[in-house]
Amino acid sequence: MPQDDRAPEAKIVTTVGALGEDEVVERLSGMLTPGTNVIAGPGDDCAVIDTGALLWQLLKTDCLIEGVHFQAGTNPRLVGRKAINRVLSDIAAMGGSPGEALVTLVVDPERSIEEIEGWYEGMIASAAEWGCHIVGGETSRLPFRGAVISVSMTGKVSPDQCVFRTGAKSGDIIAVTGRLGGSFVSERHLTFSPRLAEAQWLVSHAKPTAMMDLSDGLGSDLPRLTKASGKGYRVDSSTIPCHVGISPAEAVCDGEDYELLLTFAPDLFRMIRPEWEKAFPATSLTAIGEVTEFTNEELPSGWDHFRNE
Repeated sequence: MPQDDRAPEAKIVTTVGALGEDEVVERLSGMLTPGTNVIAGPGDDCAVIDTGALLWQLLKTDCLIEGVHFQAGTNPRLVGRKAINRVLSDIAAMGGSPGEALVTLVVDPERSIEEIEGWYEGMIASAAEWGCHIVGGETSRLPFRGAVISVSMTGKVSPDQCVFRTGAKSGDIIAVTGRLGGSFVSERHLTFSPRLAEAQWLVSHAKPTAMMDLSDGLGSDLPRLTKASGKGYRVDSSTIPCHVGISPAEAVCDGEDYELLLTFAPDLFRMIRPEWEKAFPATSLTAIGEVTEFTNEELPSGWDHFRNE
């Protein structure tokens, strides 16, 4: 047999950095086969499971990575507080209330036990504040300097009060709670409070058509919400409520706000504004645009875990 001296063709490798976070999640989610009791799987703030009980079960997991979500030397209690509150923010975005949590801790062996205990003090205190309990978890070793704190949590929600990302309709008002931007130039990404009370009030008094929490910035999260609903968006940047010293352009891209992004039928939004102001005088509810059939002018992208450095 004659020998084939041709060099083998190089295999083309597609990196997650080339794809970006949304494409990676979409490809991995497409590999999953949800069970018949899954009301909502990948693509919403929490998975929603029908267990046959009166309330649906919520499932959520999220993680903190040293050097990404917090820096070395950060007050350990604030790190722990953020680890729990990030997950609580997703529970809030479904209109639910929290249940139990598991914590997976992955650290280098040179990490001080005092720092780790500080993380747990912060997690335990924040969980207790919102009626949640840490009931176990896992620990493992990193072969290099670093830390990962992963929190998995259950929750519950009444079926008639659960809000998904998929319900926005053309003409709906797009609104946000609070103010946006500048989370990392301050300590707001460590000290924010999840909007659990606000979300539960809304689903009881004026249920939004769609809702999610703002973790990656308006420029990334609003397109996700409207895409899930099969719609587009129009935003008036001049109406975006920003923290002092932050421009609308910065507020769109910064991320880590942990405010609620919501859509409402216009008449309902106008009707509940006075009641909202009485219930939450320190937290604004601001209309910033409307849901449309198509997006004519896209917002600049917010945070992408595989493209931002």
